[in-house]
Amino acid sequence: MSNALNGKLVTIFGASGFLGRHIVQDLARRGYRIRAAVRRPDLATHLQPLGAPGQIMPIQANLRHPWSVERAVEGADAVVNAVGILAPSGKQTFDHIQADGPRLIAEAALKNGLKGIVHLSAIGADSASKSAYARTKAAGEAGVLDTLPDSIILRPSIVFGPEDDFFNQFAGMSTIAPILPLIGCGVTKFQPVYVQDVAKAVGAAVEGDLKAGATYELGGPDVATFKECLELMLKVTGRKNALLPIPFGLSKLMGHVMGALPGAPLTADQVELLKSDNVVSKAAKDAGLTLDGIGIKPASMAAVLPTYLDRFREFGQYDAHKTA
Repeated sequence: MSNALNGKLVTIFGASGFLGRHIVQDLARRGYRIRAAVRRPDLATHLQPLGAPGQIMPIQANLRHPWSVERAVEGADAVVNAVGILAPSGKQTFDHIQADGPRLIAEAALKNGLKGIVHLSAIGADSASKSAYARTKAAGEAGVLDTLPDSIILRPSIVFGPEDDFFNQFAGMSTIAPILPLIGCGVTKFQPVYVQDVAKAVGAAVEGDLKAGATYELGGPDVATFKECLELMLKVTGRKNALLPIPFGLSKLMGHVMGALPGAPLTADQVELLKSDNVVSKAAKDAGLTLDGIGIKPASMAAVLPTYLDRFREFGQYDAHKTA
């Protein structure tokens, strides 16, 4: 990698989000100029220090307004879509953001003369799923590939890292609640993948190192159940919270109630999604369509979690170093 600019411009939709900001940083290090397409450019100024002066510039774009998408893509050498939501909120619906939005971006890229885009989806995307999240993720993939068949689809498992919505959420809960819920009794299997490894895969795709038209499944080195993930989080933070198994039926009822709360800590749709394991398929492994297959050695949870969960220890980040 080099910090020297290569003259090429990449438009990144969702650049200010958890995954998006790491993609911005990776591509900036590779020398690309970045056009950060976001709904609120005034809230994306934190991206600019990730590159050289003038290398990263926010631009307003809203997936509900085609003209703004076309403006954001105009003149770009590559396009990355990292927009996604875990739960709908107001006008930000699954259909607008995850089903229709990706096709809109692909159509704008086609008008701009591009042969494909890099689209971030998710393991579990399935048009036949009972989960609206999974169905709209599948619809988004279909819209992209119907428009630009040479596009590259990246499907990560649960993504973890400093600002993630999984380990941080449960670690935060552990500081105020003596008991943590195990949705579906905690049996769902995940293959958590480090955010920087996903960003590296995006960078490889932008540089042409991945197969055009292929769908890659991105997972870390460890397959762990929901329960095992929370146990590891508690070990890292030094907390002793009890884990309470809650069957899917009761979990879904909780999701209906909690989904109406501000921030929707849990929704019925998320409970439905948890009924299926979220791991890299054998077919993807056999075809080399994984991180290992493209030469990226994924980081483990055990190596990374202590770097950002220490703040949830009883005495904060210095807890592990305090003396008796």
